[in-house]
Amino acid sequence: METLSELSERGLIRRLRPQLVTRPDVLLGAGDDCALVKPPPPGEELVLKSDPIIASRHFLPETDPKRIGHKALGRVLSDFAAMGATPQWALIDFTAPPDTPISVADGIYAGIKTLAERHHVAIVGGDTTSDTTLSLHVFAAGSVPAGKAMRRAAANPGDSLYVTGTLGRSFESGRHLSFEPRLDVGRWLLNRGIRCAIDISDGLASELWHIAEESNARLFLIDSAVPLSPTCVRMPDPLIHALDDGEDFELLFSVPPDDFHFLTDFLQAFPDVLCTPIGMVGEYLEGGRVTYGNGESGGKILPKKGFDHFSE
Repeated sequence: METLSELSERGLIRRLRPQLVTRPDVLLGAGDDCALVKPPPPGEELVLKSDPIIASRHFLPETDPKRIGHKALGRVLSDFAAMGATPQWALIDFTAPPDTPISVADGIYAGIKTLAERHHVAIVGGDTTSDTTLSLHVFAAGSVPAGKAMRRAAANPGDSLYVTGTLGRSFESGRHLSFEPRLDVGRWLLNRGIRCAIDISDGLASELWHIAEESNARLFLIDSAVPLSPTCVRMPDPLIHALDDGEDFELLFSVPPDDFHFLTDFLQAFPDVLCTPIGMVGEYLEGGRVTYGNGESGGKILPKKGFDHFSE
C-alpha cells in the first residue's frame, strides 16, 4: 500500500488538485500562492469561519476517510447555517503522518468533494504538511445580506426557543460523521426574519448559555420538551446526554411572539426536519441566565456544561 512519504508532498498536491470543486466566481484556484475570487456583490457582507478536526478528538483513527472529509467541511458549513449565510469558498490544511496510506487522503477529499458539490462550495486551496496526527483545518468564506446575519446576541423577551432535529449521543451513533448542515433551514430562517440562532456543536446547555450571555437575557428551558435522539433515549439519563454531549450540528434559534404561523410554515417548508419548541426568552438580565423545569415555576439554574476542549 503506497504511503504519502512515497508519493511526496508535490505528488499529493498534483493528485488532489483535479478533485477540488470550483465555481464561476473563482478567478484563480489552488496551485498558486493565494486564491483569487470575486468579492460579494453590493448589499452582501463577507462571512468568515475556520474549524479543525483532529484524529482521536473529533473522529477515531479507523473512521471511514470519506466520513472524515464530510465532517471536516460540514462543521464549518453548520456555522454558516447558524447565521443564515451562504458558503462560497473553502481552503483546507491537511496534516498527516508520512506513513498514512494514499487511499486515506483520497477518501478524505472524496468526502469533502461530495459535500462541497452539494452546497456549491469551491475548494480554492490550502496546504499539506506532515505531522504525528491526522487532522484537517478548514477555512471558509461566503456572504450574507448586509445587516441580516442571525446572531447569538439577538434574542428578545417573549421569543420562543426552537431546536431542529434530535439531540444526544451523536458520537456513539455515528451521526456526528454523517449530519447534513442545515444551510437551507438557516437561509429560510433568515428570510423569515429570525435574528437569533446558533448551531449545536458543544451541547444544548452550552449553546443556551451562549445566547443568554450574549443577549443579556434569562432563558427558560422546558426540559421535558427537549427532543432526544433514538440512541440517547436508551441511556439511563437521556436528558443529560442531550444537554451536554454536543456534536449534534442542529440549530437552536428564537422566534418572535408575533410570528403566529411559524411552526406550521416551517413544517410545510421542511416536512422531513423535526422542529421543536423547547422554551422561552424571559426578561433582560445582565450577564444572562438559563433556568429549567417543566413549567414557568421551574427556575433551577441549568449547569454550564457541554463539551470544552480544554477541560475534557
